Amino acid sequence: MSSSPWSRGDPATDWSTLEPGRGESAALLRLWRGFMAARCFVALVLVLLQGVAMALGQTVQPLAVALSAGYLAATWLGARYAHFTPPIRAFGMLWFLTIGIDLGTFTALQVLQGGSINYTPLFALPVLMSAVLGTVTVGLGTTATVTLLLLADAGWHWLLQQPGDSSTRFVQAALTGTGLFVVALLAHELARRLAREEETALRNRSSAQMQAQVNDLVIETLSEGVLVIDAEGMVHAANPAADAILGQGLARLGLPFALHAQPAWHALAALARQTFARRAPQSEEIPVAQARGAAREVRVRTRLTPTSSRHVDSLCVMFLQDLRELEARIRTEKLAAMGRMSAAVAHEIRNPLAAITQASALLAEDLTDPAHRKLTSMVQHNAQRLARIVDDVLDVSRARQQRVLSLGEQVVLDPAVQALAEEWVRQTRRQGVLVALDAADAEVRFDVEHLRRLLVNLLDNAARYASSRAGAIQVVTTTQRGSSGRPSLQVWSDGAPLEPAVQRHLFEPFFSSESRSSGLGLFLCRELCRRHGATIGYERRALVAGGPEGNEFFVSFAPSENRLTQ
Repeated sequence: MSSSPWSRGDPATDWSTLEPGRGESAALLRLWRGFMAARCFVALVLVLLQGVAMALGQTVQPLAVALSAGYLAATWLGARYAHFTPPIRAFGMLWFLTIGIDLGTFTALQVLQGGSINYTPLFALPVLMSAVLGTVTVGLGTTATVTLLLLADAGWHWLLQQPGDSSTRFVQAALTGTGLFVVALLAHELARRLAREEETALRNRSSAQMQAQVNDLVIETLSEGVLVIDAEGMVHAANPAADAILGQGLARLGLPFALHAQPAWHALAALARQTFARRAPQSEEIPVAQARGAAREVRVRTRLTPTSSRHVDSLCVMFLQDLRELEARIRTEKLAAMGRMSAAVAHEIRNPLAAITQASALLAEDLTDPAHRKLTSMVQHNAQRLARIVDDVLDVSRARQQRVLSLGEQVVLDPAVQALAEEWVRQTRRQGVLVALDAADAEVRFDVEHLRRLLVNLLDNAARYASSRAGAIQVVTTTQRGSSGRPSLQVWSDGAPLEPAVQRHLFEPFFSSESRSSGLGLFLCRELCRRHGATIGYERRALVAGGPEGNEFFVSFAPSENRLTQ
């Protein structure tokens, strides 16, 4: 089965930019509607012309009146119901219902009233219509038809009516046909150029829209805040990071809005005006007041967009960077370097630890004094604990390679959490810790020592920011409703809300909002949960409706084997 040239995308006609599959030309559709309106107007003028002639007492042929009225009806029906898909490619039904009707009507009127009215100028309408809306074959074919009709009319007068005036009519028909050919060629070339420019404009607009979408996506995902400001101080674009940094409900403002609308942003508006005045990039560290909490130190950099036209003004692109987050990143990089070094040191510590453990075990065999045996037991216990810490430090360096689930031990959650929480309270002497256990007899697969590290890290983190009142720290266990029945553990504290910048990096290694912290605690919690098929997360919420909000770290354990086999 052979395919058509249009399906192959070949330039089979001079209208290759409008071949099937490339869409319709909106400009040619507008020209089509214009020609349809022009045909109706010409038809109305012809009817009125016949009426005026009758009113003046001139002889009017009834057939001419009927032709004019019929032409008016045909043009109205064509404008109302004819379906046009540019361009007109052949002398088909659409051509006969529009251009063909025009030629037939004008020719009939010319023959019927040739002695009183000259209808030759009206032939310009079908010629222009075929040249603009059709292919070159249709345009030239229609023009040739009009020329032959004019020559036939001159021949008719030469044979039957006015043989003495034949030479003038032939010359007039020839000159009119020549002019129509020139007009048809020029109109067709202009229409082709219009279609090409429209196609180019559509492609450019599509590319511009795609580029704009890419730019919007890139700007939205930037960690830096971005504002786009014009010379009048109106903000035309802002990304989510800017809303998080400025913290005055920027996302709720409709674009564009005045940057000086908020008193906290006056310094930013002044820096934007300074950028436009000096026509040079600016950089400054500005304190920006927040809706809640202390002011935030923000590093602000501005750039002007280049412009090559006097009629297009430059825009000021303002980049915002939270200095606290920047400092935290620098500190994280330093701690990451220290972490790599600590991994190497941990390898060296392992051998001395093994020697200490073995020596204390050998020493314990020869000791009989209970006090001495207790001391050696303490040495062994702490050496083993230090060895586990070394293993955890080494796990950080191997975290991405260790993703195999560990079965661990079958642990009854509530008694284990109760014992570990009480042990932590005794060691830290922290008061006001509430433990609410509601997981019934739920069992989880988790290594006991890893569960200890998990809970201790979460409690240490909560104690760092919680107040000293009763209930400032709460440890809660629950069982999720539904068929899964997954037990969960929550550690809640009444500390201040975490900054969005801190939330984004909570579980990253060596990230901490405090210089005294190593930034390993929450990362190790996440890794321990992953090894046992559990998940850990953070949210800001109140434990009970109407109660105070606090920071909650929650752990959702994997279903136990007993639950899976039921």
